Amino acid sequence: MARDISPEEIETIDAMIIRARAAMDAIADWDQEQVDRLAQSIGWHCGNEKTFVRIAQMGVDESGIGDRAGRAGKRFKVLGVLRDALRGKSVGVIEEDAEKGLTKIAKPAGVIASLIPTTNPELTPPVTGLYAAKCKDAVIFSPHPRAKATTNEMVNVMRHACKLVGAPEDLFQCVTQPSIPGTNYLMSQADLTLATGGKPMVHAAYSSGKPAYGVGAGNSTMVIDETADIAEAAANSRMSKMSDFGSGCSADGNLIIVDAVYEQMKAALISEGGYLCSPEEKQLLAKALWKEDGSRRVETVAVSAKTIADFAGFDLPDDRKFLMVEQEEIGKDHPFSREKLSVTMALYRAKDFDDTLRLVREIYDVGGKGHSCGIYSFDEDRILRHAANAPVSRVMVRQPQSKANAGSFSNGMPMTSSLGCGIWGGNITNENVSLKHYMNVTWVARPIPEDRPSDAELFGEFYNTEVL
Repeated sequence: MARDISPEEIETIDAMIIRARAAMDAIADWDQEQVDRLAQSIGWHCGNEKTFVRIAQMGVDESGIGDRAGRAGKRFKVLGVLRDALRGKSVGVIEEDAEKGLTKIAKPAGVIASLIPTTNPELTPPVTGLYAAKCKDAVIFSPHPRAKATTNEMVNVMRHACKLVGAPEDLFQCVTQPSIPGTNYLMSQADLTLATGGKPMVHAAYSSGKPAYGVGAGNSTMVIDETADIAEAAANSRMSKMSDFGSGCSADGNLIIVDAVYEQMKAALISEGGYLCSPEEKQLLAKALWKEDGSRRVETVAVSAKTIADFAGFDLPDDRKFLMVEQEEIGKDHPFSREKLSVTMALYRAKDFDDTLRLVREIYDVGGKGHSCGIYSFDEDRILRHAANAPVSRVMVRQPQSKANAGSFSNGMPMTSSLGCGIWGGNITNENVSLKHYMNVTWVARPIPEDRPSDAELFGEFYNTEVL
């Protein structure tokens, strides 16, 4: 049974809000050059290899999930966010349109409550912090209990980065003893909530009575047609699936492969380190991943393939890195068609490209609407048909999904660690949450020559026809 918030928690959070607003007041007059310098300080102190690797590995050790060796690679997202932040305007006039007589002026969003997932305790704080600092916001971080020490450690680094450039350290604060009642109260007192995490967290954010950006669940599905570079598709699928042991909702979960290249793609995946489970092993794997009520077993979330196989009770050769099952069924009662949050992927055989479109729709009816999917094809018409067909916010073309859809140095997506999933996913935005989402904007409108089409232009063929 959920407990009520304690008076001590209320007092602590109220004091943090007061300090956050005072910190914002202290930099209210900072110009663009000053906030850019602050962002660079945060980017360097959080994103340098020594510090990020240390704290990233601390996160894996503390939470017990994720890939200790691979987690450090997420630091490049800090560099990408800094790149995007520095290229944008966030102070004073940020846009002018002389023809329309419009001027846009940026202003801070305010005090932000940032809810940190257990999968990204070292990455989400600096990503949020860079965009927030750029817009002169303050942030109070609410860590996941399983990774609270890691989040606090990274926030302390961010506070140090502030101090070095003369900014108040209280621009960034972190709850040291997180609780559900405390987090709910924090969201009700902040001006804006950024909720990156599971469905209950996002639901709580939207129920706080304050504006919130949430994210939806993923079920990343990739289409491979007969024009694909099979070696590239297999290598990228392995890379995406193995990223932090599949902890992210962007990791490839389902591959829909046209019949003409199905066996070739399966062989390529095996050559990349995939292990194709037998029907008997598939049954054991299902029990290892999901409980009888259909909920996910925490013991096999974002751990190595060997750990999953041992838990399931079958032998896995040492050179096998991720698990594959061949799948035909799709539906709520078929968990392999759902999000897996592990180094497990389902392979679907499609008769032809038109059949892939049907399978994509059916899979996203099970889960993951609004998030992401992808395609390996060199047929531009098919790429656009797939994009028009899939109920998702982002489609990655010939790229490793988990390393691309939140922005990469080789595509034009805004860098972020928070992926809006639109109305499909119950979110207010389907964009990558980035700089523009961290600011208020005042529109200044001046008079212009009247822009009013004639009635004939507006009503077209219906103008002056008979009416009721």
